Amino acid sequence: HVQLVESGGGSVQAGGSLKLSCAIIGHMSRSYCMSWIRQAPGKDREGVAVIYSAGGSTRYAESVKGRFTISQDNAKNTVYLQMDRLKPEDTGLYYCAIDDRLGCLDRWPAYNIFRGEGTQVTVS
Repeated sequence: HVQLVESGGGSVQAGGSLKLSCAIIGHMSRSYCMSWIRQAPGKDREGVAVIYSAGGSTRYAESVKGRFTISQDNAKNTVYLQMDRLKPEDTGLYYCAIDDRLGCLDRWPAYNIFRGEGTQVTVS
């Protein structure tokens, strides 16, 4: 069983940048999709970005395309989310979530999957 630990959140002015990290504690025995999902008060959860561990294929929500970049360092068992040109509507709790089912990339975004506690991002 694994743990997911997020870090890197904070408060930033509109137009600024933040880089989130998701550390995978433990061993994954097969390939997986790692998603960044955000939850803002009064809004539905939104899958922001996903990366497939084998090969690094990615997908993004339309709302963040061109501004956010998801990446991974398999040697460090860490997935990152570089967020640039942040907007107030990007405010929310960001958490990483892992899906090791076959076809995980095709069914993205999926929400009822194992996730971390999250890190808060506030853009003013």
